[in-house]
Amino acid sequence: MPTPHRPAASAPWPVRPVTDAEFPEFCRTFHEALLAAPVDEDRLESLRARTDLDRALAAFDGDRIVGTALAFSFEATLPGGSRPVAGVSAVGVLPTHRRRGVLTALMRRQLHDIHERGEEAVATLFASEGGIYGRFGYGLGSLLGTVTIRRGEGVLRADAPRDPGLRLRMAAPAEVRAEMARVHAAARSGRVGEFHRDGEWWDRLFRRFGERHSGYGPAKCVMAEDGAGPAGYALYRTREGYDAHGNADGALEVLELHATRTAALVQLWEFLLNRDLVGSVTADLRPVDDPLLYLLADRHRARWTPGTGFWGRLVDLPRALSERSYAAPVDVVVEVSDAVCPWNRGRWRLVVQGGSAHCARTDRDADLSLDVEVLSSAYLGGEPLTGYAAAGLVRQSRPEAVLELSAALTTPAAPHCSVIF
Repeated sequence: MPTPHRPAASAPWPVRPVTDAEFPEFCRTFHEALLAAPVDEDRLESLRARTDLDRALAAFDGDRIVGTALAFSFEATLPGGSRPVAGVSAVGVLPTHRRRGVLTALMRRQLHDIHERGEEAVATLFASEGGIYGRFGYGLGSLLGTVTIRRGEGVLRADAPRDPGLRLRMAAPAEVRAEMARVHAAARSGRVGEFHRDGEWWDRLFRRFGERHSGYGPAKCVMAEDGAGPAGYALYRTREGYDAHGNADGALEVLELHATRTAALVQLWEFLLNRDLVGSVTADLRPVDDPLLYLLADRHRARWTPGTGFWGRLVDLPRALSERSYAAPVDVVVEVSDAVCPWNRGRWRLVVQGGSAHCARTDRDADLSLDVEVLSSAYLGGEPLTGYAAAGLVRQSRPEAVLELSAALTTPAAPHCSVIF
């Protein structure tokens, strides 16, 4: 006899999109699974406004939702331009149903649905635990970090680009929303992983950043601009504080900073790093090649805590590789294993020449072999194939094949997404 709330071994967990009436339970389930605060009416309304119910999958035990997975329809920067991307989120399983195949049923159905939908060749997600998604073909796409700089240690290089024509303006974020959207739209084109923010996503950010948190006040905004318009902005919040001797020791947290010109970037960081009464400045979710690290006069003073960023997955392998831009010409046959998406399995010839790419099935012998997880990671440009090859995860049958493909997959800037979706 199966235990309560557990199906017999031969019975799969039914997975299907939720209805509008089931959406509140869908939200309660993934909030419980992720240890998040209970969802209130305002939060529920916000989630519903940006959710396509056809892409909100639930696993059921009888009539109860025991697992969830959601995909947002993003327009995100990929190597070569902005393209549709499936942003996977709200993946969770109730603690009463862990280790029973619920997650596997959800992820397999979701990848099948994305493929059948035919709009997106790539899926991305942020992982709460790093060991979960590799078995479903997701590869780590980016690294990031948190940087902390103490008072007096944030001096920027004297030769950093500065523009006396730029001026700073402080404003409530809601007052300069349109200007921030313009800057972000322009800045994201240079970062693989950044997605276009529509009105609902700006609403979400304003709601989250407007809350008081750990003694910090609501978000503030500073704009860098000139007669041509906005050139950059920073969202930040502050917390008053004093040390045991009564000296000012406040804290400033940078929520996000985007700029379209280097001089604006410099001006914004100098404003943030030199606030009176602030003992330390912390910026989270920063890219590994954050320009701030190169602008500091003494980089050794930056306290950098590394972390992992978003993960990526090739859902339509030949399309994704054919649409991509490359840093060098290459002609290589890759044999790919894929335990979840059988349509990706097999040998593929990738030819990049004269600025165009073509990927198609082939009967030629493979130059190298690897799993889709590894290829998905390298595809985004942040994780070189050479590292995976050194770890024995890429098998090479033609000399230099790994070096050639790894060099071709390189991107000018490290992949990064500044918002966890």
